[in-house]
Amino acid sequence: MKKLASVALAAMVLAGCAQSGDKSAVTAQDLQHHRYVLQTVDGKPLTGIDRTPELSFGENMHIAGSMCNRFMGQATLEDNTLKAKGLGMTMMMCAEPQLNGLDHMINDMLTTGAKVDLAPQQLTLKTSQHTLVYKLAELVN
Repeated sequence: MKKLASVALAAMVLAGCAQSGDKSAVTAQDLQHHRYVLQTVDGKPLTGIDRTPELSFGENMHIAGSMCNRFMGQATLEDNTLKAKGLGMTMMMCAEPQLNGLDHMINDMLTTGAKVDLAPQQLTLKTSQHTLVYKLAELVN
């Protein structure tokens, strides 16, 4: 009887660990057809810019967005790390230096891989150097 209780307890503990791990895992389906607008960069709110940077996810992890320039490409999501190498990007110079800097930042983050955290109405991309927090804007068809 003690062995049966020990086995049952071990099974419940393992099941609990598996469920808590699954909750934090972000999937492509969690991101697909969503558009996010940038709220903060490294903990500071965006101020004094004319356009709002955004990021959206389409079918098969196709991503698109804008900072100063528009960008798009194919992304991968593995172990909560979002990567997109070889992003296509327009090459304009914006009058707003903050947006020009954000172009380089998002390109670097997606090329090297950014950790993804998804909370209700919020997407966070984080590397060892930068943190971008986005707010859910709307579903994209």
